[in-house]
Amino acid sequence: MSRYIFITGGVVSSLGKGLASAALGALLQARGYKVRLRKLDPYLNVDPGTMSPYQHGEVYVTDDGAETDLDLGHYERFTGVAAAQTDNVTTGRIYQQIIERERRGDYLGATVQVIPHVTDAIKEFVLSDAGDVDFVLCEIGGTVGDIEALPFFESIRQVGLELGPTRTAYIHVTLLPFIKAAGEMKTKPTQHSVKELRSIGIQPDILLCRCEHEIPDSERRKIGLFCNVRENAVIPAMDSASIYDVPLAYHEQGLDTQVLAHFGLSDDTEPDLSRWERISHSIHNPDGEVSIAVVGKYTVLPDAYKSLMEALVHGGIANNVKVKIKWIESEKFESDDAAMAALAGVHGILVPGGFGERGAEGKIRAVEFAREHEVPYFGICFGMQMAVIEAARHLEGTTDATSSEFEGAGTHVVGLMTEWAKGNATEKRGHADDLGGTMRLGAYPATLVEGSLAHRIYGTPNISERHRHRYEVNIAWRERLAEQGMVFSGLSPDGVLPEIVELKDHPWFIGVQFHPELKSRPFAPHPLFASFIAAALEQSRMV
Repeated sequence: MSRYIFITGGVVSSLGKGLASAALGALLQARGYKVRLRKLDPYLNVDPGTMSPYQHGEVYVTDDGAETDLDLGHYERFTGVAAAQTDNVTTGRIYQQIIERERRGDYLGATVQVIPHVTDAIKEFVLSDAGDVDFVLCEIGGTVGDIEALPFFESIRQVGLELGPTRTAYIHVTLLPFIKAAGEMKTKPTQHSVKELRSIGIQPDILLCRCEHEIPDSERRKIGLFCNVRENAVIPAMDSASIYDVPLAYHEQGLDTQVLAHFGLSDDTEPDLSRWERISHSIHNPDGEVSIAVVGKYTVLPDAYKSLMEALVHGGIANNVKVKIKWIESEKFESDDAAMAALAGVHGILVPGGFGERGAEGKIRAVEFAREHEVPYFGICFGMQMAVIEAARHLEGTTDATSSEFEGAGTHVVGLMTEWAKGNATEKRGHADDLGGTMRLGAYPATLVEGSLAHRIYGTPNISERHRHRYEVNIAWRERLAEQGMVFSGLSPDGVLPEIVELKDHPWFIGVQFHPELKSRPFAPHPLFASFIAAALEQSRMV
């Protein structure tokens, strides 16, 4: 019988509820429990798939093709539990479902209202498909007091009432600011946030307080007294040098102990935190450093590449080196001289995914630099497409090679696929379709060419990776580019869709149509990232 832990936030956004949820999930796993993590987002978009990365950060994609909040990436990286469509819901999706039911007549002519229809739909999501897990951790997006979040808070209040305290717990993440001029930590923001939460019927069981300094005992007592929380359930959440230190820090402060105490569960045995100790030691005691240039179009907001950042860190863990990321806005060096100056001295170049023509020529310059100067190159999704276009232009000689995604005339090496196979079904899309949900999304299999670099890295001929894109490299270019040394080393099982390209006679040059960063974990680095960082390390020794 699953127990439910609801994680809410107050005072300000960006306090780290997602990271806190992921770290708590990891701690409960370390004690032998099975966990599932979910995110409830109050915005009206059906999903984040059509939202700008500047607004929302990256879109995380699950195996079953859901476009979700980036916090689900934290959940997977910390627990290794694969997320699914049923683990992220928005107000938009809830209302979409309710309106569809109303149009079908499912409500038998009743007046459809927030209570009970919207709250019932949210509870249905929270309680569904729990399986045999011991704990379901549900993070509520936004902060307490947000108008759009009220139906979610009311729903989790009802869940607590229906299941009782033996099966539900509420953790409230809040802020304890330190006022330097006064030399004091202020508890009033936390007090007011809890007061707001209690006013809608939710009494937090544990307070997770973000702070820059240790909380004095007197302040913990004060917070506990004013917020009606046990003093030892006021947990400090101080900044950590690495996010992978957080499970160890939260355990030291007693977060998992307090959760078990709330549910009346035994705390007799210590959790096995050895994997987190190894990861922390590797991060803080590297044997060297490599510099990786990430040439993208959203680099002013690193959260747009959150999974990518973490996968590079994981590649560093695999090689016991620190990875220093050099963020480069691709638009800024669309001339040879600018590319040369920006990329000189880096040990590896990575061009990530993206949509649209803006910055594409700068990415092609980055590919050209990596190829000509034999710098390890890793192209992901759009980065693979730009690598193929660069090869068609500068190796094969088709100087107007381009993508049909871009405006203007040219030879389309990359184009919109309108039909492809997924399992036993055929999926279709068109230029006029809605942007949301019309891409090739989720896990797809690929077959690797025996003896290729990709095959050696994976160690298996058959792989499955997650996709998120609308355009594909045209398979008709396979032979023409092979004559110039570009090998299509990974293909869809039917041989129609190129999945991986690589260059012969280059130290390390791989482009992939999928997003391997989505499946990388600190305790299980993705083999492509581990190999890429190993190649960058070798490059650093040659410089």
